[in-house]
Amino acid sequence: MNIKLIEIPKIANVKGSIGVVENDTIPFDIKRVYYLFDIPSAAKRGGHAHKKLQQVLIALSGSFDVVLKDGKTKEVVTLKTPDKGLLINSNIWREIENFSSGAVCLVLASEAYDEDDYIRSYKGYLNYLTSNK
Repeated sequence: MNIKLIEIPKIANVKGSIGVVENDTIPFDIKRVYYLFDIPSAAKRGGHAHKKLQQVLIALSGSFDVVLKDGKTKEVVTLKTPDKGLLINSNIWREIENFSSGAVCLVLASEAYDEDDYIRSYKGYLNYLTSNK
């Protein structure tokens, strides 16, 4: 599956840690940054794929599961520390669930928002994969 865990460099000392994202930490130019917060534990987010956009998801606080599908396989990645980012490349279906209390999900995106880049139904996603082989 076209995903990868990325180490977010950190500077740690007795006063705490700083996570650093710069230059070559993320394998694309960041064009949009947003974050999810105040999410009820039973809520599910995502539920879409992107044709072009790449994202890195980081659990800044708390934890959550990212359910990933590529049309053939399914993988669940739990994010729970701010020094790990999940790179999700284009054409991967993603759902985010099982949010802990106080969870914050930071998203670094390779593109600005473009509704035409979204595939919002799983059936449409499978059709897109078939038609773009």
